[in-house]
Amino acid sequence: MNSIWLLMMVTYSPALTLKTSLPASPLFATVTEALGKVPIVRLNRIHPTCKDHHLYLKLESCNPGGSIKEKNAAYLVNEAEKQGLLRSGGTIVESSSGNFGIGLAIVGATKGYRVMIVIDAKTPVTMRRMLTAYGAELLEVPLSEADSQGSMQVARMKKAQELALNIPDAWYPCQHKNPSNTDAHELWTAREIEAAFGGAPDAIVIGVSTAGQLGGISRYFKRYHPQTRIIGVDVAGSAIFGTPRHPYKMTGLGLSFVPPNFDPQMLDAAYSVDDGLAFSVCHGLAKQEGMLLGASTGAIVAAALADTQRFTTPQTMLLLNPDRGDRYLETVYNADWLTAQNINILQHSHLTAAIANLLPVPLDIVGRSQE
Repeated sequence: MNSIWLLMMVTYSPALTLKTSLPASPLFATVTEALGKVPIVRLNRIHPTCKDHHLYLKLESCNPGGSIKEKNAAYLVNEAEKQGLLRSGGTIVESSSGNFGIGLAIVGATKGYRVMIVIDAKTPVTMRRMLTAYGAELLEVPLSEADSQGSMQVARMKKAQELALNIPDAWYPCQHKNPSNTDAHELWTAREIEAAFGGAPDAIVIGVSTAGQLGGISRYFKRYHPQTRIIGVDVAGSAIFGTPRHPYKMTGLGLSFVPPNFDPQMLDAAYSVDDGLAFSVCHGLAKQEGMLLGASTGAIVAAALADTQRFTTPQTMLLLNPDRGDRYLETVYNADWLTAQNINILQHSHLTAAIANLLPVPLDIVGRSQE
């Protein structure tokens, strides 16, 4: 009797069942080799439409350093080495609000490069601490160099370029304008999505900043799965979609100019999401889905939920989650900071109503920068 019971325990052990789903070899020689090995999780409770449609978050926040930008960093560093632009003992210089800089710092740590990141006053304290923890040196551009809408991006890029020109053996990848910034996502992220779905979902929802993720993924799916709709998401106040510019608190989305890698023809739909709605969705994801994710993910999820309302037939959508929420504990998840910014977190029916009122940006104006 005891032998039979022991056999039953071994046969039906949940631990053994879980073990069969693990990758064949979870052993990696370096941290960068583990990039992209992330879960894809369905949304269930944040909005009523989740009952009728199948929305899945690709949790790039589960990359070793907590963001999707590590893929770009690893790819661009490897390419620079191949081209002789970056040599042993060299210095990597970049302008970054956080995630790409962290990615470069991680790669620099594994390969022994000096890493210098140009930041500004909007760079959150947590991002600064993470960058320095990985060994990056920070140089801050003063607020006096902001443009008329309070953006520091152009000033940061100018400073990074100056540093790269004056530091021996320095390399400036310039994520905002580098044409190779899309390649990592065409080679890796797009194929990871394809493999997960055994083909393609009905739509892929992607945040737009430098257009690296959007460019690479859309290029792959337009070629091999043209039926998949590509939905771009930006923060309200950004220049990329041609909507009126104004100051915003979001980091990770938005630019003061249209990046060279952005092509409006990539898009089947575009959504511009304000800070309040994006941050409200972040709080909803934490409290109703158990996922503490970054600010841009709130905007991406809001846009996806709004887009499902255009369809009566069930849609399967892949949403790209760029980073973790722990980077935003002092801002997005800080009640005092939200109050100081006059941002009200919407809940329940108020959040559902705000998503219902979110309409796509007309595609005929997308990509036409306004001041």
